[in-house]
Amino acid sequence: MDEILPRLLPVESSSLDAVGYDPARKRLYVRFRSGYTYAYDEVAKSVFDDLLTADSKGRFLNQEIKGAYDYRRL
Repeated sequence: MDEILPRLLPVESSSLDAVGYDPARKRLYVRFRSGYTYAYDEVAKSVFDDLLTADSKGRFLNQEIKGAYDYRRL
């Protein structure tokens, strides 16, 4: 069964296309310009908010999210 995604917000980034957050599941969704979407688990809403306001979304993802949270490609 396919996972139902929350509304994804377009972002200004050379590597990311859009991001979304499901507060009930504490799950961050990231769609890359490649077309792939990844879900990161147990991400606090504040981390999602910080991603949205980061000067570089890709750098924030690489430094603060990748390697810190379990994830899977959808």
